[in-house]
Amino acid sequence: MLGLTSMGIGAQTNLATALDDYLRVQTAGLPGTVAFQIGQLDRHARLAACNAFEPFLPSGSRLWGNTTIGVRCLAPGRWTVYVPVQIRISGNYLVAARQLAPGQVVGAADLLPQSGDLGALPASVLTDPAQAIGKTTRQGVAAGQPLRSELLGAAWAVQQGQSVKLLSSGAGFTVSNEGKALNNAVEGQVAQVRTASGQVISGIARQGGIVEVNY
Repeated sequence: MLGLTSMGIGAQTNLATALDDYLRVQTAGLPGTVAFQIGQLDRHARLAACNAFEPFLPSGSRLWGNTTIGVRCLAPGRWTVYVPVQIRISGNYLVAARQLAPGQVVGAADLLPQSGDLGALPASVLTDPAQAIGKTTRQGVAAGQPLRSELLGAAWAVQQGQSVKLLSSGAGFTVSNEGKALNNAVEGQVAQVRTASGQVISGIARQGGIVEVNY
């Protein structure tokens, strides 16, 4: 029950209903099964009667874990109040099945599903293997540690030791050559390639094992 000490039962019910409807709609797309609990208003709050409520998500807040929902009164008076809300999300998330080294490409065998309250974890926690497979770790990840989007980077476009296609182009010409990548690089990063003649050429890594060199 909301602590609206200066409002009638009908107004309290309307506000609670408006919050409930808002939360049900806004959390419908979250992963897992969602349950939420609307907290108490400050006991010192004194709110004028209201016939039209407009819930909203304050800037910087998110519908995850312990959060805050704003409610505007639109008529007959105008005021705004902030209500604490706890959002629980029962579902599956991904943890590292083993220790992952920095720069490691994540495969299916590196992932282990766990179930729990996603609302108690950072909102960036990964819930779908497709969000992780093929990505590279930005830092070491301990076994059992929840995987979060900020721990992973883009997949390597070129990997060290990989046979790559070297595309050299300039005004009116394009030459294709083969070589071995000397470093890992994501899309758009510089990759060094050693050609069959032993020459080392630097270019821009592209998906599909291609390195572009522009003259």
